[in-house]
Amino acid sequence: MAKKGNKQKKYSAEFKESVIMDMRENHLGYRETARKYGLVTSSMGGAISTLHRWERIYLEEGATGLMTERRGRKSTGRPRKRPLDQPVEEDLIAENQRLRERNEYLEMELEYLKKLDALIRAEEERNGRKPK
Repeated sequence: MAKKGNKQKKYSAEFKESVIMDMRENHLGYRETARKYGLVTSSMGGAISTLHRWERIYLEEGATGLMTERRGRKSTGRPRKRPLDQPVEEDLIAENQRLRERNEYLEMELEYLKKLDALIRAEEERNGRKPK
């Protein structure tokens, strides 16, 4: 990782491939290859691990693997919504309808009780009784 304020050098896929091919054809070590191509970073271990990583990617994925940008976090993206199964969707619609009807009934019941309470209070006031 680059120190704060230092930018990381970005190498092209062609450069990476030519370095790895030269290293393998001429049987060069990581340290020799790093010096030859000027890959010396703040520590020689950084250049060696970079070459090792390039070689591993080249052997596992080929030249196209070197073209892939691997820095930064991978995007998890937004999860895709899967459509519900038909019976599950029908059950949810039926439950939603049942709950709407129940809510409407309870609202009417509450309205009735409020009116009844108002009538009882009015009757008690007329008769001179103290309201509860």
